[in-house]
Amino acid sequence: MKTETLRYQLLEAQLEMAKRENRAVVLMLSGQAASYMHPMLNMLNHWLENRRTEVHALEPSSEDAKRPALWRYWRRIPARGTTGIFVHGWYGDALFARAERRIGAGAFEDRLAMIRDFEAELAAENVALVKIWLDIDRKAQGERLTAMQEDPSRAWQLDPADWQRHLQHPLIKALGKPLRETTHTDWAPWHCISGDDPQDLIHQVAERLLDTANQPTVDPEAPWASCHLAPPAKDAPSVTKAYPDHQSAGRLDKDNYQQRLVEQQARLSHNSREAARRGIPVVLVFEGHDAAGKGGSIHRVTSALDARHYRVHSIAAPTDEERLHPWAWRFWRRLPADGRFAIFDRSWYGRVLVERVEGFAAPAQWRRAYGEIRHFEKRLLEHGTVLGKFFLSISKDEQLKRFEARANTPRKQYKLTEEDWRNRARWDDYEVAINEMFAQTHRTHAPWSLITCDDKRQARLEVIERVNGLLERRLDGDI
Repeated sequence: MKTETLRYQLLEAQLEMAKRENRAVVLMLSGQAASYMHPMLNMLNHWLENRRTEVHALEPSSEDAKRPALWRYWRRIPARGTTGIFVHGWYGDALFARAERRIGAGAFEDRLAMIRDFEAELAAENVALVKIWLDIDRKAQGERLTAMQEDPSRAWQLDPADWQRHLQHPLIKALGKPLRETTHTDWAPWHCISGDDPQDLIHQVAERLLDTANQPTVDPEAPWASCHLAPPAKDAPSVTKAYPDHQSAGRLDKDNYQQRLVEQQARLSHNSREAARRGIPVVLVFEGHDAAGKGGSIHRVTSALDARHYRVHSIAAPTDEERLHPWAWRFWRRLPADGRFAIFDRSWYGRVLVERVEGFAAPAQWRRAYGEIRHFEKRLLEHGTVLGKFFLSISKDEQLKRFEARANTPRKQYKLTEEDWRNRARWDDYEVAINEMFAQTHRTHAPWSLITCDDKRQARLEVIERVNGLLERRLDGDI
């Protein structure tokens, strides 16, 4: 295909994608040094509509090191209708860490497995991945580097790392083969290309981008492997069993509650300061029935924290910007830095609760979300995050009493909405969804704490005591 024709067709496809906002494109460029990657990339950036394109050549920063490994990439995943180009990207992190012996063979394999999960999640959310490995033999590489060094007009483009990569050529070649084989999938295949000049390379890359742009978008009901449910956790809690027919009518008296609350908040204040000193990130997730007391419990926790060290994220319906990204994007962006707390008043579990019950997510999407949630939480734990997951449960009778009290109290009426009554009408549907959520996501290192909340005071104490327990086990080195 002639250059001008190819360029026009690629630009036309990009503008059509921008108009439809039906998919995003990620172009991953990796491979050997001196393979004409950068001149080709400069040309490609002129071919594309650069207002709809972002190029990322990321060096790890101190801010990146304070978050889980994929955080810096998740926050840069392009919105639907746009293109993101990554130079080496998540592959460079794994490849060069292994080449420089900063990680071992087992850790390298783990990184590749993590990448497969990551890319499967992106592809299922209509992020099309075009992965290009730029190859060159070692002799030609040395000749190109020498020619650049001897040419004053190009010598400035050389970096000491280029010569290091030349010395590592056999090793990068050896590591690149299993890297590509392990991460080559139907939804994210590798294309290995080479060329004698940037013009040759840009034709090959543009043709692959054009092929991708012309493919149909992903059907949300497509039978992705990760849509299959995992075996249920045998020790998972059950909201059905949380309220037997005959509960004790005893309630915690106010004086006892106030004394114990002060003690637990002092304990939490100490534990949180020590976590900040050691750089331990903390993520607390609060889900639960309407009127169960999530806000009150969160308030009792934050009252013991340094206001500079925490953020409360109240998760509602996604914004227009969030709808243009994969559903997990808005949660990755909100992860705390080391030594900080992130508290989620509702969370990523909305995908398998309200989105499932209300039909906002297709069955294949919410089934797939169980595996994606497990992968997400695994990334948090690998980074050393303390993860607490709390489901605040309330009996149906007690919920009705609280709804009526809100309706009759002017200062509390804003808390009661039509949505609350609609959710109550689907109590049984939510109960099924909640119990399946427990079965699929209650794991040894990321367990659910089911808090019964008919007694508000007892529930608030139990939440703060469990937060203290999580922090102290981590501070003592038990988790």
